[in-house]
Amino acid sequence: MKNDISLKDNTGYKVAIIAILVILFFVAFILGNTKGTLEVGARRIFEVIMTDDGSSERMVIWNIRLPRMILAALVGANLALSGAILQGVMKNPLADPSIIGISSGAGLFGIAVLVILPQHIGLVPIAAFVGAMAAAFIIYILSWKGGIQTTRIILAGVAVSALFGAGISGILVFYSDRVHGALTFMNGSLSSRSWPEVQTILPYTIIGVILVNIFAEKLNILILGDDVARGLGLNVEATRLGFTALAAFLAASAVSVVGLLGFVGLIVPHSIRLIMGNDYNYMFPATALLGSVLLMFSDTFARTFLSPTEIPVGIVMAVLGAPFFLFLLRRE
Repeated sequence: MKNDISLKDNTGYKVAIIAILVILFFVAFILGNTKGTLEVGARRIFEVIMTDDGSSERMVIWNIRLPRMILAALVGANLALSGAILQGVMKNPLADPSIIGISSGAGLFGIAVLVILPQHIGLVPIAAFVGAMAAAFIIYILSWKGGIQTTRIILAGVAVSALFGAGISGILVFYSDRVHGALTFMNGSLSSRSWPEVQTILPYTIIGVILVNIFAEKLNILILGDDVARGLGLNVEATRLGFTALAAFLAASAVSVVGLLGFVGLIVPHSIRLIMGNDYNYMFPATALLGSVLLMFSDTFARTFLSPTEIPVGIVMAVLGAPFFLFLLRRE
């Protein structure tokens, strides 16, 4: 155990893990662009990206696979970072945007715009963020009892998730003629996503990645405990609120472009913590990379396993995530 702890505290070890994840990132990205009904070699991918030769390969890569893989990488990073923040802020390894209701809040408001106000579809990201923040605010109120109670957070999150889930069901009942698009949104899918969705989420990812790396040290202090953090001069509640808003910001951006996609924020940060320890200066970049890798591999599998039929990637993540969640419940 001592050797394991010293290894996790070793900077060279952490840098090596990040380097391995960078390699896996490029492997997943290239694999996702090569595999499919039309098989394309890795070298050919770079050729058709750099040169518009009018070929069918160019159209498939440039218009379908390339933006889809970029979107998978961005969504995976955002959800994983959101989960890492929530697990640190709430001091609970089971915290995750989908489990504690933040994704459901974003989903309810996003679906409301999609179904009730389809002419204002450009407002989906803003509506999703408002819904995510509303969910986070309700969870905080319900779980506060002389301070944040980590057990109460999960219980409150389950209740909030059920509440917003009922709201989603209500919308689908009253607007049954518009259910198809909403069902795709609820299952989480990268199907038919292209450059417009990449352009929508990219600014959120850039802002989020910059902010989490700037303020990583504050989260390192926060996880030491409220009393210790206050002794070190940290405004605990303001910091916790700011990080929660950032987690909601990242989760909402992902939900707004691919729908409700669970377990990425649970699996990835917890796995990185087991491998690298709790130093968020290294955890955040590693978490973003692994989130991207996981979603790119999962989407490639979802797209090719039963080709030409496509499985929503949200279903694949649920199959992967449910056993992992049960493992955490047994372990904690």
